[in-house]
Amino acid sequence: MVAHSSDAAHKDVTTIVARGTRSLRSYVDEVWRYRDLLFFLVLRDIRVRYSQTVLGFGWSILQPLLQMIVFSIFFGALAGISSGDVPYPAFSLAAVVPWTYFLNAVSMSSLSLISNAQLVSKVYFPRILIPLAPIGAGLVDLAIALGLLVVVVLAFGVVPPFPGILLLPVLIVLLVLAAVGISVWLAALGAQYRDVRFVTPFFLQTLLFVTPVIYVVSEVPEGLRPFYSVNPLVGVVSGFRAAVLGQGPVPWDAMATSLVVSLTLAILGLAYFRRVERAFADIA
Repeated sequence: MVAHSSDAAHKDVTTIVARGTRSLRSYVDEVWRYRDLLFFLVLRDIRVRYSQTVLGFGWSILQPLLQMIVFSIFFGALAGISSGDVPYPAFSLAAVVPWTYFLNAVSMSSLSLISNAQLVSKVYFPRILIPLAPIGAGLVDLAIALGLLVVVVLAFGVVPPFPGILLLPVLIVLLVLAAVGISVWLAALGAQYRDVRFVTPFFLQTLLFVTPVIYVVSEVPEGLRPFYSVNPLVGVVSGFRAAVLGQGPVPWDAMATSLVVSLTLAILGLAYFRRVERAFADIA
């Protein structure tokens, strides 16, 4: 709150009074009021990501394509990991596309407050917009990679099932929500503890192997699947394969678990972020 008063010399004096603790709902409303700034930050991240690069947006195609080739050679051909009734390249790419988006979004969001330390310390706005920007910017890469996925799937003679393909928007929402839920925590912790920058790559590498990217969920022992599905990416990746490849029934249970876990992480993460936000200007 800002108040103005005049002394004998008619000079304005500005008094700044700190706000009291706000509810989580009012905080979310404030974030919505700053949505134009979020859009600007997303555009900035898109421009910066591929500035001074030779391939530009071509990396959105090359990165998942190279991963598909590597996985197909080492896990499909050499290790002989089963891909069910679909060719392994199409099988792996259907998981690599959402995984690559998640990996890039979380990696960039976790360091976003440190990377924008000068912005954080000079002007007021909801700091949550900073880790949200890389998540929004990554949607451009995801859209391009989905085009590649459709081309590769059709090239291997697999026709995306209808109406299963209509689930893609729902799965993308779940994917974004999972990225938000984890990124908010890592961004807030990363601004306080620099160790997070070293822990995050190890965490993501471990998460790759507990996500069905290179194997089918049926390979996981049935007794472990309820615990395994707590990983929010399990429902997303399995859903992508069901929607694009028609592999197995739609995993409604795993998708519901993904929704609950991601929402819980996002809500608790946002509450924690809001509680420590005042200290970011001093520690970022």
